[in-house]
Amino acid sequence: MFATPNALRTLLAAGLLSVATFGPALAADDELTMFKDPNCGCCGKWAEHMRANGFRVKEVATREMDAVKHEAGVPQALASCHTAKVGGYIVEGHVPAADVKRMLAQKPAITGLSAPGMPLGSPGMEGPYAAERYDVVSFDSAGKRAVFARH
Repeated sequence: MFATPNALRTLLAAGLLSVATFGPALAADDELTMFKDPNCGCCGKWAEHMRANGFRVKEVATREMDAVKHEAGVPQALASCHTAKVGGYIVEGHVPAADVKRMLAQKPAITGLSAPGMPLGSPGMEGPYAAERYDVVSFDSAGKRAVFARH
């Protein structure tokens, strides 16, 4: 059975309306703002990893990283070199893009994720040395922490 030209126009209009209505909401989760010290090289490498995995990354260089982390609610024990905001969450340090995507898909009741310190072999910290095993930790505003992923 073939659709009439009017039916095709109606379907096309409905499709464009749904893209206009829902497209921006879906795309907002891939917009990531990363705050980093202007002299940090590994932060830029992490941003490249995120871009390679479909995120749009805005890099903001600042010498006020302690203030950024404090305002974002990052526990001192979970601190790393850069702090990012994406989809209403905080991402601290060298968290793999797959973990960020999982968080954004599952939408857990947390403040964010952290890869504490600067684990060797994590995204942005690759090199000729052996990769470390490390945990990505979720955290919330009440201080609750849990292992989100192991690498």
